[in-house]
Amino acid sequence: MDLQVFPHRILGSDRTEMLLNEIEALDGVKRTVIQGPRLPPEDPNENPKYGERRVITVNGKEIDLKIKTGRIFIDVSNDFNIVEVKDSIYEICKELLPFGFDIDIGKFIRTQKTVTDSIKYGNKSIPDELIGMTDQSAKLKDRVTILKKN
Repeated sequence: MDLQVFPHRILGSDRTEMLLNEIEALDGVKRTVIQGPRLPPEDPNENPKYGERRVITVNGKEIDLKIKTGRIFIDVSNDFNIVEVKDSIYEICKELLPFGFDIDIGKFIRTQKTVTDSIKYGNKSIPDELIGMTDQSAKLKDRVTILKKN
């Protein structure tokens, strides 16, 4: 099963970094996917301290954040109780998202190969963490960053 965290506001890069680090540190979290509107490319005439597009560090790995976070999908391992993981994430969100949020349990991340996956990769086997993450018109490295747990 999966969890969806739906903040009542779109998150900036600082809050996204804090939230992802807290969520990724939990036992039972297999993968985390963030979704939201794309950030504009950097403008050389703009003061860099006002730009949201920057490199964030999650689990010690640097990630070029290219979106503002609107939703967070969390894939929970079958070995863990989803309600306990939800309660832990609720406490994290209560601290980091004072403006409000919703958490739902459901199936939000694809687990079977999609038509788009088949178009891009054909009959080749693709890793489970990449299923459903395909954009047929983009390079994978431009859209997906995979964080491996130790």
